[in-house]
Amino acid sequence: MRIAIIPARGGSKRIPRKNVREFCGKPMIAWPIAAASASGVFDHVIVSTDDDEIAEVARQAGAETPFIRPAKLADDYAGTTDVVTHALSWAIDAGWPVEAACCIYATAAFVSAEDIAESAQLLSENCDFAFPAVRYGHPPQRGFVSASDGSPQFLQPEHETTRTQDLPPVFHDSGQFYWGTREAWMEQRPFFGPRTRFIELPEWRALDIDRPEDWAMAERIFAANLKGDQ
Repeated sequence: MRIAIIPARGGSKRIPRKNVREFCGKPMIAWPIAAASASGVFDHVIVSTDDDEIAEVARQAGAETPFIRPAKLADDYAGTTDVVTHALSWAIDAGWPVEAACCIYATAAFVSAEDIAESAQLLSENCDFAFPAVRYGHPPQRGFVSASDGSPQFLQPEHETTRTQDLPPVFHDSGQFYWGTREAWMEQRPFFGPRTRFIELPEWRALDIDRPEDWAMAERIFAANLKGDQ
């Protein structure tokens, strides 16, 4: 059995009620729920929340809300792994034969069913974790900081004269979802290690939505590129 776990606490600070705020015609959380359901790889899509309104919106969007998340896992310091292992423990105690779980963020509007399914295939190839990542647009090896006198100071001086095309690509976590085996989550195995794999996403599909201006830009990009495919 494979399950999706969507963490969605009620105390969003930077954009209040972000998880249920309307985004391109639907509550934000409805988009990742729809992608998870459309992927065809989950036996259950559950939302872990401490908030009654979020729970109701999630159920209307097609997810399950079989428990209310404890308050100690719903503050600003609760980590993703703790939330996922809590949900997994509930599922195991309920008798679900869970083999793998995918944590999908409630604000990952750009997540696609195809990416979820592709990462699930990676996980099945003897991995602990699998996730989507994005390539940096400019090689960070050529990055610099401002020194105390205001002058540019290279982070890696050895690459000051290296051609950008001669540097290997560098990636960063897209912050959309994380597949993991039951054992890897419950044992809190290292996430970045030899038993982790990733797929590459285009940069425009990995937007952080932290400020009101981010939200407006994301809606424009989403409406222009993805809404008709959901």
